[in-house]
Amino acid sequence: MSHSTPSGSGNWIGRPVPRVEDDRLLRGHGRYVDDIALPGAVEAAFLRSPHAHARIASVDATAALAAPGVTAVWTGADVAHLPALLNKEELRTPPGLADLLAPVVRMTPMPLLARDKVLYVGQPVAVVFAENRSLAEDALELVEVRYDALPVVVDPAEALTPEAPLLHEDADDNTAVAVATRVGDPEAAFATAHTVVDEEFQAHRYVASPIETRAISAQVDPYSGRLTVWSGTQTPHRLRDAVAGTLGLDRDTVRVIAADVGGGFGQKGILYVEELLVPHAARLLSRPVRWREDRNENLTASSHAREQTHRIELAADAEGRLLAVRDSITVNFGAYNMTGLVVPYNSLCHLLGPYRVPNVDISVVGVLTNTTFATPYRGAGRPETVFAMERAMDRLAAKLGIEPQELRARNLVQPHDMPYRTGLVDRSGKPQSYDSGDFPELLRRAVARADVEEVRLRQREGARDGRHIGIGFAMYIEATGLGPFETARIDITPGGRVRLAIGAPSQGQGHRTSMAQIAADALGVPFDAVDVIGGDTEATPFGVGTIASRALVNAGNATHRAGRLVREKIIEAAARRLGVAAGELDLREGVVVSKESGGPSLTLGDLAGRAPLPGIPEPADGRHGTELSETVHFRPPGFAVASGAHAAVVEVDEHTGVIDILRYVVVHDAGNIVNPMIAEGQVTGGIAQGIGGALYEEMIYGPDGQPRTGTYMDYLVPTSSEIPDLDMDEIFTPSPLNDLGVKGLGEGGAIAPQAVLANAVEDALRPFGAIVRRGPLSPSRVRDLIRGADAH
Repeated sequence: MSHSTPSGSGNWIGRPVPRVEDDRLLRGHGRYVDDIALPGAVEAAFLRSPHAHARIASVDATAALAAPGVTAVWTGADVAHLPALLNKEELRTPPGLADLLAPVVRMTPMPLLARDKVLYVGQPVAVVFAENRSLAEDALELVEVRYDALPVVVDPAEALTPEAPLLHEDADDNTAVAVATRVGDPEAAFATAHTVVDEEFQAHRYVASPIETRAISAQVDPYSGRLTVWSGTQTPHRLRDAVAGTLGLDRDTVRVIAADVGGGFGQKGILYVEELLVPHAARLLSRPVRWREDRNENLTASSHAREQTHRIELAADAEGRLLAVRDSITVNFGAYNMTGLVVPYNSLCHLLGPYRVPNVDISVVGVLTNTTFATPYRGAGRPETVFAMERAMDRLAAKLGIEPQELRARNLVQPHDMPYRTGLVDRSGKPQSYDSGDFPELLRRAVARADVEEVRLRQREGARDGRHIGIGFAMYIEATGLGPFETARIDITPGGRVRLAIGAPSQGQGHRTSMAQIAADALGVPFDAVDVIGGDTEATPFGVGTIASRALVNAGNATHRAGRLVREKIIEAAARRLGVAAGELDLREGVVVSKESGGPSLTLGDLAGRAPLPGIPEPADGRHGTELSETVHFRPPGFAVASGAHAAVVEVDEHTGVIDILRYVVVHDAGNIVNPMIAEGQVTGGIAQGIGGALYEEMIYGPDGQPRTGTYMDYLVPTSSEIPDLDMDEIFTPSPLNDLGVKGLGEGGAIAPQAVLANAVEDALRPFGAIVRRGPLSPSRVRDLIRGADAH
């Protein structure tokens, strides 16, 4: 990847500064939740339902309570007085969206421990607290639960039929959400189109599977009575508010600290019942309480993602220009509606991607089934919808006899169209607008790097020992910088250092580096003079979190603005101290200096925290006293739209079904880049997870609702050996919607791999006439595709 810096960048923004986090982490000095020692702590273990759907006839914890080392055992009856779990912020429908589209969003509160019914395998039924995890798990086996099994439904299409068992018996059906939208006259466009393709594509279910599973610890301070919670959460302020609300506490008495986090990817961006029960136990037991999830729990009981079915149609004229798209999307929500419209609506409003489509008809329904609940996972509805659209584009190209990259080029929104309105409504309820971008340049670079002519030459030469080569392309857009706000507070300490606190915690994004670069530029101080704190609700009382590719756009711009304001305060305070006009001073490398050579100067250490000298007047409003600090809440005016083009060249062995990725090209646009090294790492990580979903990972359920891939013996996660060297490039179209001109980047790499690899594999299998309609493209599935095509 090129590491060029866009013009106008400051001294630190744009530099590939090595991550300051890495030295500590690589030496084993990380401080994850499980590393935090809490003397006298008890450990929790959860009894989880072995049934996908059953009534709980009785629960008897008597024997478990008498087991060695057990402090307490709770069942559903013990916590029935506490409110059920609702991810209120995620379930909220923006007023504009509600008024325009009137979506259906059904609330399905989740009891902290199941009392009457269980709805999926892995649902918590009881919890044991003991002196250590082993004793707690031994006691779990002594809890006697009698279940009466109920009919199970795992297929979303079946769940929508009148005969399907109801998961939530206060509802009329198993619909969790429903929304539809139209632009133009799609019926007329399809009726007059030269060519129509009609396909069904399925995005399969898989799991975020972070290297660090979920963990939470809680302790009550015996002196102040304050509750401190350590969690691997991506949204500490939301967790604080949920804990306080559930336990009936003032939120000022609850502190949540997001320690080092070993990956989140959206799975740790929602609220879970364990995160409410552990703090409750710390209060009731008057002892610290710890819980950490094992891998089987993570795979089967933490949130899943991705499962969607798209019944998609494209209409085009004879030249391949898109006239209309129609898509009926079904999303498997699992047993509970945890995040409402987030994933379904992301899929809806990202379906058009970088293409100009004048007529649109899209509907989405989210369906409840007896499977683990589904929530956002890196990309959050975009990889699924890009898979459907980009697969449909390749099917259209094949039908028209046009090269896939040429079909895409003919339909791209042009740079001079920016800002471009699609006719849809974005997730905030405003007209959807692409703020900036150069989609043709993205594609041009991807095509050039992939070397289409070389691949076509190889194809004309024929397969070599049954190994077929193919090439695929996929493009995407991503609306980044989700609001409503993010917080940054900058303080100059008495020692002259810069303390930056942001509401967005890090799970590997490198905030302590990139945010320090932004602050250093805004203030005019050395990079290594900035200390960054993230994810501590005491450092920043308000915040949203690190989700939805929003941290850089929101926390970054809040940091920039706070830095500029503090810089003004520093110069004005120095001017009063030195008895000169503020306009005569500048702040360079952490020292206030005179713009004229030989003039007076002050270091930040000299200036900060000092009482005003006698006789030096202070402003009457006290605003520019000696406390050099500022807090900014940045509210984005709209979405900063990132984009990218991926290309892949693969070789498929017709005998074994094994796929080798010979070349993987990615060209992305995330506006101005703060740290190219971190950006490259983010893109690489996203692509690795995308390749995992495309070729290896799948969470499979049997018809009885039992997960069949609940361990790493069955659930295949790629290692570095399976990830090819990546050929990266980037362009810069700064966002006009924020001061830094940045766009979110953390999810982009994960959006296109499933689509681009499916397109490349189908291209390789053209001699057989195989059509790829779902993944993962395991060797057995590839062989099935070849056999199925042969049969026809």
